[in-house]
Amino acid sequence: MSKTLKIGIIGCGGIANGKHMPSLKKQKQAEMVAFCDIIPERAEQAAADFGAEGAKVYTDFRELLKDGGLDVIHVCTPNDSHAEITIASLEAGKHVMCEKPMAKTAAQAKDMLDAAKRTGMKLTIGYQNRFRNDSLYLKEMCENGELGDVYFGKALAVRRRAVPTWGVFLDEEKQGGGPLIDIGTHALDLTLWLMDNYKPKSVMGSTFHKLGGRENAANAFGPWDPKEFKVEDSAFGFITMSNGATIVLESSWALNVVETGEAKTILAGTEGGADMKDGLRINGEKMSRLYETKVDLSAGGVAFYSGSSENEADREARLWIEAVLEDKEPVVKPEQAYVVTQVLEAIYESAKTGKAVYFED
Repeated sequence: MSKTLKIGIIGCGGIANGKHMPSLKKQKQAEMVAFCDIIPERAEQAAADFGAEGAKVYTDFRELLKDGGLDVIHVCTPNDSHAEITIASLEAGKHVMCEKPMAKTAAQAKDMLDAAKRTGMKLTIGYQNRFRNDSLYLKEMCENGELGDVYFGKALAVRRRAVPTWGVFLDEEKQGGGPLIDIGTHALDLTLWLMDNYKPKSVMGSTFHKLGGRENAANAFGPWDPKEFKVEDSAFGFITMSNGATIVLESSWALNVVETGEAKTILAGTEGGADMKDGLRINGEKMSRLYETKVDLSAGGVAFYSGSSENEADREARLWIEAVLEDKEPVVKPEQAYVVTQVLEAIYESAKTGKAVYFED
């Protein structure tokens, strides 16, 4: 464990500055030594703010990948370039953390998965909500069988008015979609992981572009430009798994609802249920009476993760670095992230055709 990993950052925009680079900066066994962005000033600023002494700056990721001293690449670019950059990085002998979603399409995600298997390099996807205290506590409960057979889940990523107006979020070509692929992906990943169920059977989906055409709309990030709003403003999915379990997915950037929630889940099993609406709440039946309890997550924590005040992004970075250094499987396995992308794509396809999408057993 004495080695220090040399890390290259490809894409120095919002998610790199907001999550990846600040969290990596806190890891004692990692240092960022190369930065790439198509806007050179952004890469230069990232190197100045987060880079090790002598960090290099690039505008072409292919040139960065020629650096034989790099161990790990973090891909923080728009969705349509995830596959190309990740596959090139894996083939260059680098381990890869790719920001969510895995890819714009399921075919691209499968190519990434195949490349990881072919090269033997590690690949993980940036689903940091798994690393929250409430998520980890609930995961341990599920693994211990305290909810029994979990046969219903609800994946929630609902905003009333919080449409991201910067970058390429409203560009369907670059992103592949709107709130479903942006924040719905987090809620779906969290729900599938907690249920430990990755075998979808069928998917029905609906998408709506009802509010995106409005001028001067109320919005947390300021009014959006209706002419630029090329993606859905809300999307919903009904997912049936091979074992009969059912998941309902709700996602929106703009929806006329008062009750909102992002990267949250509701689970119902044979022995109990859980939700994240008001902290982590567990419900069930004991001695012929119903009960409901709210878990106090302020003291201690899940055994393996306790004794630390780190946030989910820092925990994600630490465990990823440890996985590389100790040659362990990452917490977020690429096979799991691939299923998430398959389901998201099926919701979009079903919404277009009006028909269910069926998966092969």
